[in-house]
Amino acid sequence: MQFARIFKLAAVVLACAQAATAQPLDKVRFGTNWVAEAEHGGFYQALADGTYRKYGLEVTIIPGGPNVNNRILLPVGKLDFFMSANTLQSFDAVEYNIPTVAVAASFQKEPQVFVAHPGVEKFEELRKLTLFVSKEGMPTYFQWLKADHGFDESKVKPYTFNAQPFLADKNSAMQGYVTSEPFAIEKQAGFKPKVFLLADHGFNAYSTLIETRRDLVEKRSDLVQRFVDASAIGWYNYIYGDSRPGNELIKKNNPEMTDALLAYSIAKMKEFGIVDSGDSVKLGIGAMTDARMKSFFDKMVHAGVVKPGLDYKRAYTLQFVNKGVGVDLRSKDSK
Repeated sequence: MQFARIFKLAAVVLACAQAATAQPLDKVRFGTNWVAEAEHGGFYQALADGTYRKYGLEVTIIPGGPNVNNRILLPVGKLDFFMSANTLQSFDAVEYNIPTVAVAASFQKEPQVFVAHPGVEKFEELRKLTLFVSKEGMPTYFQWLKADHGFDESKVKPYTFNAQPFLADKNSAMQGYVTSEPFAIEKQAGFKPKVFLLADHGFNAYSTLIETRRDLVEKRSDLVQRFVDASAIGWYNYIYGDSRPGNELIKKNNPEMTDALLAYSIAKMKEFGIVDSGDSVKLGIGAMTDARMKSFFDKMVHAGVVKPGLDYKRAYTLQFVNKGVGVDLRSKDSK
């Protein structure tokens, strides 16, 4: 009789374990703002190495691109999460009463840079150069450059994502991302350009934020938390661990991506502290703080980019971050 009870108990335990492992995964659709690249690596890593599945998520990444606007799919329920460019998009959502909110900041620093020819040594020297700036850059970060650093709009020429005008004029500088344009210039022109990261000169926007809908925060906070946590772990594994799973998935989704550019981008994200620096060192990747948000908001008001009466605190929530998730995965030689 005793053995019978033991076998029955074992059968119950086994059945419960099988039921637990058979629990369906929560399906999640995550939209990025560009084609697959190293700047999205943590998300692809979490998908490729099974981290999302460990958190009970079946994630589908929907890449963006030049003719794709994933951001509009979030508020209408076609996406569950979206990777927004920087904090200004979160402010815009409040201004236009779009029911979305930022729940994590994957990048502590905006990767926006100016690249200049050799010989330009100081950030202030950019003021006297011809500057190639995109139509998106003019109403945003360039207004901050004017307000805080005395840059002159008369020095600006349109940037069309073509490096040739910059290469032809040694008295010019060109906008770009620290993870890509300097690499392309080195390959194309054979010289190493001088790189000035705007974040290191006061443009303290968060970047590559995870946005979701307010109703999902209210009704499925557990789902939001699991996605934020798993994504942070994906970023730790991508930056400090074996990035090959993420890179293989990136190349599968974007066949034009090369191993050389992926390696360069990861190295620059580490060198410049794009993903992991400042508050994230203690609070974990994805960290956001009220003080940082207020600082950036005040700068944008001063630059005339956002309205002073905007209730910017509605743009984000700290509910899901600053818990130190994954910090133990940071390599010891990363500091």
